[in-house]
Amino acid sequence: MPTPFSMDPAHYTVISSMITPAFFLTATSSMLMSSNARLARVVDRMRVDLAKLRETPQGEQRRQMEARIVTHRKRSTLALSALRLLYGSLSAFVCTSLAIAADSFLGYRLAHLPTFFAIIGVLLMFGASVCMGREARLGLKMLDLELREELSRDTLEAIDGGDRRPD
Repeated sequence: MPTPFSMDPAHYTVISSMITPAFFLTATSSMLMSSNARLARVVDRMRVDLAKLRETPQGEQRRQMEARIVTHRKRSTLALSALRLLYGSLSAFVCTSLAIAADSFLGYRLAHLPTFFAIIGVLLMFGASVCMGREARLGLKMLDLELREELSRDTLEAIDGGDRRPD
C-alpha cells in the first residue's frame, strides 16, 4: 500500500483525481454567473414595473401590472433558489476534492465519501437547472404576453388612426 504523499507515482493519481471535480466546479461557476445575471435582470424589471405601478390608477391596466409583478417575484424566487442550490453544489464539489485527499491520506478507508459528495453536487446542479428552466419558461411567457399586448395596442391605434377623417 502506498504511503500518503509518498514520491511514488500513486500520489499523482490522487492529485489527478482531486482535479476532476474542478470540471464540475467550472460548470457550476458558469451557471452561478448566468443565474446571478438573470436574477439581476428580473429584479431590475420588477423595480421598473413597481415604479410604473405607483403611477397607474385603479383599473385593468393596474391589475395587469400587479400580475406582472407577481410573475417577476416568482421568477426571482426561482433564480434565488437556483443560486442557493448552485452554492451548495460548489461546496459539495470542493468537499469531493478534499474527501479524495483525505481518503488517500487515511489509506483508502473512506471509499464512498468522495462519490457521495460528487453525487450530492450533481443532484444540486440538476435542481438548479430545473429552477432556471422554470424561470426561463416564466420569462418567455411574460415576453409573449407583453408582445401580444403591444401588438393589440398597435392594431387598435391603426384602426383608430384609419377611421379618423380630417375636418
